[in-house]
Amino acid sequence: MATNKHAMLRFIALDKCFSNFGRKFYIEDLIKACNEAIYDFTGKHDGVKKRQVYDDIKFMESSQGWQIDLDRPKDGRKTYHRYVDKSYSINKSPLSRTEVNQINEVLLTLARFKGMPQFEWVDEIASRLQSISKIDENKIIDFEQNQFLKGLEFITPLFNAIYHKRVLKIDYQSFKDEKVNTYLLHPHYLKQYNLRWFLLGFNTGSSYISNLALDRIVSVTEVAEIFEKNTTIDFSEYFEDVIGVTIPPKKTIETIKILVLHDLWPYIRTKPMHGSQRKVDENDQGVSIELQVIPNYETTALLLGYGENIIIESPEQFKNEFLKKIRAMQKNYG
Repeated sequence: MATNKHAMLRFIALDKCFSNFGRKFYIEDLIKACNEAIYDFTGKHDGVKKRQVYDDIKFMESSQGWQIDLDRPKDGRKTYHRYVDKSYSINKSPLSRTEVNQINEVLLTLARFKGMPQFEWVDEIASRLQSISKIDENKIIDFEQNQFLKGLEFITPLFNAIYHKRVLKIDYQSFKDEKVNTYLLHPHYLKQYNLRWFLLGFNTGSSYISNLALDRIVSVTEVAEIFEKNTTIDFSEYFEDVIGVTIPPKKTIETIKILVLHDLWPYIRTKPMHGSQRKVDENDQGVSIELQVIPNYETTALLLGYGENIIIESPEQFKNEFLKKIRAMQKNYG
């Protein structure tokens, strides 16, 4: 296998070229695509040569790779490359034996960190990797995911922009806006919530932090601007006082008191609504809890999901706003 540095970046770049039937990719084009992919990821020119690309193609065609079926049509005295099957991609094919071995090597590394403070995520990621590294027709574990979510293709370029401190021009269309808006963003953080991904960063010319949903991003382009470093926000604590990812401006933390009926209480006790949740009282009807949060859209949406099994007790303003939502829902049913 081409085990040298950046091999997987080159394979992905070649795969995109082979599956693009809109143009012809000669060897020079393949070399350029590989070098651009490495530059986008590392910010450095790797200087991929012709011999390396030929070796990569040979590996992709081998049983150790993906056994791709590659066509090499002639165009005069030159040859271009494309898949025989227009719908094929290595992203759609099963894991190769080499990929399985690589995943198992990662699992061995992750095993060193299991149970250590600040590495709680290792157990889940190790389980995910283990589930896909077992070549078995009987699936034994299933993780929640949304494979149809738009915007997932932006995760890698956004991650790289954050890591390499690059300013981005982002064309963005919110759910409420018919037109596309353009942001000149200094990206700093990626966060997932409720199976959606969000990008946070400083918008040029603005004093507040922008929060963009990846599924509403239209395009991302790197621009040659001086990157504004984050020196004010600790993102490990930034979302501690909210449920979800929305932090409303000029709102402060409130104590929301909720009566949880007895049928629901065992679930809420073992799966708290928020880290601040605490039990304050209990009666024949249910258990009263308090949340110390900044009320936002996600808070209301979460509480509405519990239906008739909860009662908002205070504060009065939040309780009234919650009632308005319930009455609006009733109107939809006549």
